Amino acid sequence: MSANIKKKEFAALPAQKMNVGDKTAEMWIDAFIDTLFDCLGRGRGVVLTNLGTFYLRITVRGESVFKFLPSQKLRALFGWSSTYKGDF
Repeated sequence: MSANIKKKEFAALPAQKMNVGDKTAEMWIDAFIDTLFDCLGRGRGVVLTNLGTFYLRITVRGESVFKFLPSQKLRALFGWSSTYKGDF
């Protein structure tokens, strides 16, 4: 597996695709993360097509557990059990 990339390097990738500055892309990423946290904090799950579903599940003991259910496309990308037949 290759080395991880930092947020700044990651932000440069969509910045190029969207033809915006790196700082703008970093702001979008920060806003996305904050919004995801806000939704989860309110007990709402978030479904992102082609990525997956983020949600909290309450255990029998009343504890919150973070869950991520990957999309079929993501499962196929990594060779996990999948029925996805589309393109990447």
